[in-house]
Amino acid sequence: MAPGKINLQHTRRTVLSALLHSGDRFGQEKIVIVDGDERTMTYSQLIRASFALGHALRAGTAKSETIGVLLPTGIAPVLTFFALQTIGRVPAMLNFTSGTKSLIAACKAARIKRVITAHKFIEVGGYGHLVEGMSQEIKFVYLEEVRSKLTLMDKAWGACGPFLPKLVIVHRAPDDPAVILFTSGTEGEPKGVVLSHAALLANVEQVKAHIDLYPDDIVFNPLPTFHCFGLTVGSIMPLILGLKSIQHPTPLQARQIAKRVRHTGATILLATDTFLSQYARAGDQGDLNSLRLAVCGAERVRDETRQIVKRKYNIEILEGYGVTETAPVAAANRPGANRHGSVGRLVDGMEMKLEPVEGIAGAGRLFVKGPNVMLGYISPDAPGVIKPPIDGWHDTGDVVSVDEDGYITIRGRMKRFAKIGGEMVSLAVVENCASALWPDNMHAAVAVPDGRKGEQIVLLTDCPDANRSDLIGWVRNHGVPELAVPRQIIFVEAIPLLGTGKTDYTRADALVREKLASDSEAGQARSAG
Repeated sequence: MAPGKINLQHTRRTVLSALLHSGDRFGQEKIVIVDGDERTMTYSQLIRASFALGHALRAGTAKSETIGVLLPTGIAPVLTFFALQTIGRVPAMLNFTSGTKSLIAACKAARIKRVITAHKFIEVGGYGHLVEGMSQEIKFVYLEEVRSKLTLMDKAWGACGPFLPKLVIVHRAPDDPAVILFTSGTEGEPKGVVLSHAALLANVEQVKAHIDLYPDDIVFNPLPTFHCFGLTVGSIMPLILGLKSIQHPTPLQARQIAKRVRHTGATILLATDTFLSQYARAGDQGDLNSLRLAVCGAERVRDETRQIVKRKYNIEILEGYGVTETAPVAAANRPGANRHGSVGRLVDGMEMKLEPVEGIAGAGRLFVKGPNVMLGYISPDAPGVIKPPIDGWHDTGDVVSVDEDGYITIRGRMKRFAKIGGEMVSLAVVENCASALWPDNMHAAVAVPDGRKGEQIVLLTDCPDANRSDLIGWVRNHGVPELAVPRQIIFVEAIPLLGTGKTDYTRADALVREKLASDSEAGQARSAG
C-alpha cells in the first residue's frame, strides 16, 4: 500500500483542542494511557485533570511564559504538558540526564523561571544535585505539593473546562509555540527548538499517513519526553489517534521492559538500536511476540540487531529518520516497503534538497522543508529570540544519498567525517565496521588533529579484544577502504551515552584527547628518563 496524504486541516488547531476532539471522537471513557505503575487514565480523566492542574499552576505565571518540565516518562509529563496548554503557557521539556550546566543554559535560552518536577522523581533518580545547582535562579514546583493543595476552584475548573473550553482555555493559535525541546548535544552545546502546535499535529498526520495504524494497536513508549520521538510519537500521537499507550519511566530496564511488553500485549515498540538490542537479548522467548512492529530512530539499526530480533521474535524493524527540528519524523520505512540500510522515504508534505559536499561523491548535505519544521532555534546568547530557518529550509547537517526510488541512506553527519590526506572518511562507517566485527559491543569513532595527514581516527570501544589487525583483515575482505581503519583503538569500560541512548560524542572526544595527552606525557617522561 502506498503512503497516504496528510490532511492539513487537522493541523489548524492547537494540541489541546486536538485532544478534546479525540476524546469526543473515540469516547471519553476509553483508556488511553497507562503509567509505569499500571495506573490508567481515560480521555475524560486526563482532560479534567489537565484543566484542574493548569488552574493550580497558573498563579505567578504570565500568558505565553515558558515553564520547564523535569519529569520521567509516564502520565505525569503528559498531564503537565496539557495542563500548561490549558493556561496558554509553553512547556519546555528538560533533559535531566544532561547535567546542571546544560540545564542552566537551557533555562537561560528559554527564559525559564520555574520548573515543574516531583519529589519522588528527584529522590529515586538521585537528581538532588540538579535542584541544588539550579535553585538560585529557578523556582521548583513539586507536583505532590500542588496536588495536596488543590482548591475547590481548581477542581471546579477541572469539572467545567471540558464542557466550556472556549470560556476557560487561554487562546492560542496553531502557529504559536506549543513546546520547546533541546537538541541532544551529541557534538556540543544543546540548542532550544521551538515547535508550533501545527508542526506537532502535522507530524502526527504524517506518521498516520505513512505507517498503517489500527484501532487496537498498543504503543509501548520507554523513550523520554524530553526526546522528540518519545514526546510526539510516544505520547501525543496515541492520544490524538485514539490509541492506547504504555509509558515506561526509563529505557534502561531491558528485562522489565521485555516482560511488560508481554504483559500489556503491546503491538508497536518505540526504541533506538541500542535499546532494542538490549530488550531482545534480555527477554525470554515469547516476551516480545505481541509486537508487530519495532520502530527505531536516533541511530542506525545494525544488521546484528535485525538478526536477533527476527530470529528470536520474528518482529519487523522499521528504521526511520528524524530530528528534533522536524517534530521529529522526516522519513521512515514502511511494512512491505522496508529497505534495510536506508531510513526509508520522506513522509508526505516534506521536500528535500541536497547540497554537494566536497570530497563525498554521490551524496549531499540534506535540507528539508515542510509543515512539521520548527519555528526556529533559541539560544543562551539571545534568550527567547526565535531564529527561524532560512526560507523554511532546515539544514539537518546530515550527509545522505538518495536512490532512484527515493530511499534515503544516511552517510554521516557533516561533523562526523574525518579528512585524511585530502580524503573524506565517514566516522559512521568506521563504527559500522567495528560493529560488524564485534557485534556484542559498542564503539565510537573520533577524529583528532594529525600533523602529517590533517586528521587521524581513534576508535573507542568497550570490547577488550578489539585490535587493528583484525579490523584491517575485515575491511580488506569486505571492500572497505583501509582509510576507515582507525589509527588507534582505545578500550574503555563503557561508551558514554546521552539519556536518549545516542553516543555522547562530546564526552567521547574528551576521553580520546585525555588518553592521547596522557600517553604523550608518559612517552616524554620515558624519553627524559
